[in-house]
Amino acid sequence: MIEKASFSAHSYKNLLSALAEARFVSVGYEDAEPKKRHMILRHDLDMSLDAALVMADIEAELGMRANYFVLLRTEMYNPWSKAGRSAIRQLREMGHEIGLHFDASLYPSGNGLIDAAVAEECEALEALVGAPVTTVSFHRPVKLLQGYPHKLGGRIHAYQPRFFYEMGYCSDSRGAWFHGHPLDHPAVVEGRAIQLLTHPIWWARSTPLEPVDALDRFRIERDQILARSLAENCDPYRDAYGDDPAGPSN
Repeated sequence: MIEKASFSAHSYKNLLSALAEARFVSVGYEDAEPKKRHMILRHDLDMSLDAALVMADIEAELGMRANYFVLLRTEMYNPWSKAGRSAIRQLREMGHEIGLHFDASLYPSGNGLIDAAVAEECEALEALVGAPVTTVSFHRPVKLLQGYPHKLGGRIHAYQPRFFYEMGYCSDSRGAWFHGHPLDHPAVVEGRAIQLLTHPIWWARSTPLEPVDALDRFRIERDQILARSLAENCDPYRDAYGDDPAGPSN
């Protein structure tokens, strides 16, 4: 049974299984055709690389390919850290695509300036990933970019008309289905392609949590990581609190 109102690892697996039963096939942006039963599995990694691994493992188990979009300019995680590089490597080893999650609010407005900034960030991500970065999604996209028909930085972006208007679009923004549940979406009902956007922070647990509870749990876990890093790298902190000041992880 599909649990339409709850987000968990189990309900995500059930959703993908239901879409597969409806004969939808996961494809990349380059291959997606609006009139076919294609689904683009898109994950914007706003907060956690670790959460992405939970969803990636489910998709790999089901033989599906997804697109994971990584932020480079964020306070939430560091893709160049040991843990960050490991997570991205694992995503690639499972056969998933790594794209750039671009925050346009950090740059002056104007398509020419945005184009150059996207190219610069994609090149930096390519150096990290060790492979071409061919797709871009936008963090909190401004209306200027929604439906913008051209490539940016020489790359496909997720809000081009082909992906945003010509096929169905469904998002779990703010921890709820923003355009109705995917299985009820007209594109799915009619057998047309859909771009399914999810944020792993809502899904990567065994039991569902309300959005604020999920974010609070994430904040506590990040604090534990910071406390352990302080103990590993600073003698006074370790002397005061011990080798594991955060205590056991939840």
